[in-house]
Amino acid sequence: MPATVSTPLFSILAFVVAALLGAVGQFLYKSGTDRADGTALGYVVNWRILVGVASYIAVMVLFVAAFRRGGKLTVLYPIYATTFVWAAFIALYAYGTPIRPVNVLGMTLLILGMFFMGRS
Repeated sequence: MPATVSTPLFSILAFVVAALLGAVGQFLYKSGTDRADGTALGYVVNWRILVGVASYIAVMVLFVAAFRRGGKLTVLYPIYATTFVWAAFIALYAYGTPIRPVNVLGMTLLILGMFFMGRS
């Protein structure tokens, strides 16, 4: 029988924060692209896009820190999948994009899937 690997709370929280930062990064990419002038320089010096890149770098740092502390990939990575849920709420707030019942169903299935993946 294999040894049980416990996932530290730090690692779980790091992935929750990473999911939030990932969704914020996606929003910043979108809002930065909406405001860019279409030139290469316009994208490179756009503060929203730059902060989006920084948030993705922070996500990777959090991943490394979380994995360094231990824990199962099957527990941690499904937590990052909540990025899609956070992105839907950001889109609702920032753009007025409605969250429809089919979206809620998808989010529910995603969260249930995370629950079952974490139990494996």
